[in-house]
Amino acid sequence: MGIFRDLAWFFKLEKNSYLIGIIALITVAILNLFPPLIIGRVVDQIEQGTLMATELLTWCLVLLGIGLAMFGLRFVWRLGIFGPSVRLSRLLRNRLYHHFTLQSSDFFQKHRTGDLMAHATNDIRAVQITAGQGILTFVDSFITGGLVIFSMIFFISWKLTFIALLPMPFMVRTTRYYGKLMHKRFAQAQEAFSRLNEKVQENVSGMRVIKAFGQGEAEEKVFADISDQVVDKNMAVARVEALFSPTIQLVNGSSFLLTIIFGAIFVLRGEITIGQLTQFSMYLGQLTWPMLAFGVLFNIVERGRASYDRIKKLLAVDPTIKDKENALKKMPTGDLKFNIDSFTYPGKEEPTLEQINFTLPQGQTLGIVGKTGSGKTTLLRLLLREFDLDKGDITIGGVSIYDFALDNLRSSIGYVPQDQFLFSTTIRENIAFGKPEATEEEIRKVASLAAIHKDILEFKDGYETLVGERGITLSGGQKQRIAIARALLLDPEILVLDDSLSAVDAKTEQVILNALRKNRSGKTTLISAHRLSAVEHADLILVLQEGKVIEKGTHSQLLQIGGWYAQMYRQQQLESLVEQGGGHSGY
Repeated sequence: MGIFRDLAWFFKLEKNSYLIGIIALITVAILNLFPPLIIGRVVDQIEQGTLMATELLTWCLVLLGIGLAMFGLRFVWRLGIFGPSVRLSRLLRNRLYHHFTLQSSDFFQKHRTGDLMAHATNDIRAVQITAGQGILTFVDSFITGGLVIFSMIFFISWKLTFIALLPMPFMVRTTRYYGKLMHKRFAQAQEAFSRLNEKVQENVSGMRVIKAFGQGEAEEKVFADISDQVVDKNMAVARVEALFSPTIQLVNGSSFLLTIIFGAIFVLRGEITIGQLTQFSMYLGQLTWPMLAFGVLFNIVERGRASYDRIKKLLAVDPTIKDKENALKKMPTGDLKFNIDSFTYPGKEEPTLEQINFTLPQGQTLGIVGKTGSGKTTLLRLLLREFDLDKGDITIGGVSIYDFALDNLRSSIGYVPQDQFLFSTTIRENIAFGKPEATEEEIRKVASLAAIHKDILEFKDGYETLVGERGITLSGGQKQRIAIARALLLDPEILVLDDSLSAVDAKTEQVILNALRKNRSGKTTLISAHRLSAVEHADLILVLQEGKVIEKGTHSQLLQIGGWYAQMYRQQQLESLVEQGGGHSGY
């Protein structure tokens, strides 16, 4: 019953509601004792020939009153017990979601999406059932069972009660054994469900790739195998569940058999009346549910304990990136300065970045170029504090980014990542995601700056066009430009474009860059790119190679140096001319 101890904090929170529900449940259990008592007396009066019509009518009215009272009380205890369990589900789901929002990138690298979804659905549902149905069965099995057994002992015959309950120890031992099996197998079933969840999410998101590579049948087979594993694990749970009811029915049947045999003997001896035997048999029938509930309780508790353990384990993971004590609750502004001695990703041995030192005055543009894997994105992610530096510091306006509150730091940065994520809602809502109160004029203005306004108007529903999950209905270039518009709407102090123009043509790229220069006066911009035309206008360009700065300067300065940047620029210019059908590059 450790799950009830673990949930004690919630039971205290909802003590009034649970108290009302339990009192109503106990009252129902007490009222439930009267019908067998009344029927037993009526049977004895019938046998003795002393039953009067008015007395029978009185007893019928009493039974009707008891039935109506139980009807109302059952409504009360359902609200009092099941209501809080639904609120617990909401509370845990909100806690989990909030916990997810606090986590850093490494958390989502370690935990699969499907597993996190299973925590927020199946696991929480199992805990909800424990706090609702579990409390009901716990109280009902012990209170109802206890009251019935008490009445059987003190009002009828303790000897017959003792004989009828002889099979009970067998039920206790077997159900405890079943409970241990249930805990182990249910945990395995939940893990299998997590894997299935992950596979569905992954395949739906990557359906274009699956079809493009003709891997539909292969993925169907993999999915079928995982689905079979889920079925096998749940069948293992079901086999244990299937043992509960037959075991309890066997115990219950044995109790009835003993009651009939020894009850008849006691009646013949004159120790009890035929009415009392009838009353005893009805009480024994009322014990059927508490006995069944006792088995169900172990099932519910073990499921709930396995699920709550998984939830607790997840909630116990501390965010690796968090605010320092007394963090500054103000927006960063000023010159941007990087002094990175070294940075190594968690779990890796070799540093990803080394000796990165530069200053970017406020309002200027930084270009970052280099081969794939040179550290461009890592440099930008450090500014966003997706990871924290091992050695060195990054400052804005002379203040370390680690001194600012995370919300303030990130609110001052408009970030457009390489992999743009659009929500499955309208284009308008996607652009206004960071500023829901934005006016139509503001939305259209940033869409024009991002060179996507005309494209949007060509859609049948314009800005009300649904983009589909992750923007599946849009081209790569359209997704990039909508993501840029979303960032521009915030009018951030620092705009970060992480290879965010790779899917647009050179002409559109220049339109966007020119618009940024005109409309972001006094604001800082950082652009990483493979296509050097995206950064040639920058005030400072860094060339990275294997995590180190190998060249630094303006476009003209780097061309004069004649190094990697100059060589790559001439190569890209030549490729552009070839695509256009020839010409003279000027180099």
